Amino acid sequence: MQFKTNLIKGKLIKRYKRFLADVILEDGRKVIAHCPNPGSMLGLATPGTIVWLEPNDDPKKKLKYGWRLAEFEDQMVCIDTNIANTVVKEALENKEISELDYQQFKQEVKYSDNSRIDFLLTSARQQTFLEVKSVTLMREKGVAEFPDSITKRGSKHLKDLSKMVTSGHVSVLFFLCMRGDVARVRIAADIDSIYDTNIKAALKSGIQLICYDTQVTKFGVKLGKPIVVDI
Repeated sequence: MQFKTNLIKGKLIKRYKRFLADVILEDGRKVIAHCPNPGSMLGLATPGTIVWLEPNDDPKKKLKYGWRLAEFEDQMVCIDTNIANTVVKEALENKEISELDYQQFKQEVKYSDNSRIDFLLTSARQQTFLEVKSVTLMREKGVAEFPDSITKRGSKHLKDLSKMVTSGHVSVLFFLCMRGDVARVRIAADIDSIYDTNIKAALKSGIQLICYDTQVTKFGVKLGKPIVVDI
């Protein structure tokens, strides 16, 4: 996934109202950027953090900048949760995820109780329901964690995926680490103990779990290598 325009470097002043951020650019201008991340962004939204913004000239958008990357100890981290699905889509198109069996796929398909699955993969043998989660949190060197805040929505997704397994389909939870400095991933049980309980139950029900890291630069984000998940 390549960014459509060149990113602009700046320094974070503050993040507020969840989806807004004040940033001072290298030329001294202060701008307001859209923050496309509903989580806590723990460790990545500290005032003074080096950030990278993508400008846009879309007259329909009130904000002229979108926050895409944050630097963490010289590591680029993609904070835009929407990009995770874009990276997975490109990887599916290029058949880069060997764990998945499919001939074709669709995005944002309605299923279960008023939910939408990120990707519905189909083959001659089966349907696979694929849910993608963007992983950015790192509190211990080399160890990424999910979630970074309480996620009732994430727990609902686990229950929906389990229902699909019960119905005879394949369900896959895909943790995509939006950074390249990850050796393994674990569940942040201290942040959301309910999610920790639910994912263990979901795995016992037959849900499959795969995880990859990414190669993140100021030019774009690409699928990286498989990562071990400790649960």
